Amino acid sequence: MAIILYNQHPMSTINATDIKKGMIIKFNNDLYEVADYDHVTPGNWRAMMQVKMRSVRTGSTLEYRFRSVDKVEQLSVELRPVDYLYQKGNFFVFMSTENYEEVSINLEVLKDKAKYMKENLSVMLVYCDEGLIDVQLPVTVDLKITETTPPLKTATITNVSKPATMETGLVVQVPAFIELGETIRIDTRDGRYVERVKVE
Repeated sequence: MAIILYNQHPMSTINATDIKKGMIIKFNNDLYEVADYDHVTPGNWRAMMQVKMRSVRTGSTLEYRFRSVDKVEQLSVELRPVDYLYQKGNFFVFMSTENYEEVSINLEVLKDKAKYMKENLSVMLVYCDEGLIDVQLPVTVDLKITETTPPLKTATITNVSKPATMETGLVVQVPAFIELGETIRIDTRDGRYVERVKVE
């Protein structure tokens, strides 16, 4: 499948105050996914929108404060649910949960998200004008630890951490009492350890 990052995307103009998490917007001639936002009212000034966003093309993050009177171009997108199957060279193969067709996505498109790809993981492909522009991960992913130092029995969850390598190659800082072979829950938004997961 050809991966099209940019094309003539249908846009709609919205007020900056209507920005919501997960939206794809055009800003400075680039496409950004809104990661978070906050209404700010500094004293007697007009209300503003503090927006944290991630470039769809490069993955870099940016924070910008929009005025309440600013207009923003929102991209019209379509979300398609797929399950991750396997990796073949630099391509990651997914299967549509709607029509069971397979979709291959290049590592260059996935970037750091590739380190969260575990077999059968459900994700959303974000399309616009028949082109793939993003892959949305679930908020958390459960992965097994394949490499880490022995646990410190006296450590608590707040005082010591250590690096742990997951089954996908992702490296996460975990509490020192975590052991090799355990499964942990990771926040995909920042790569942060959340909790242990009991595997049945």
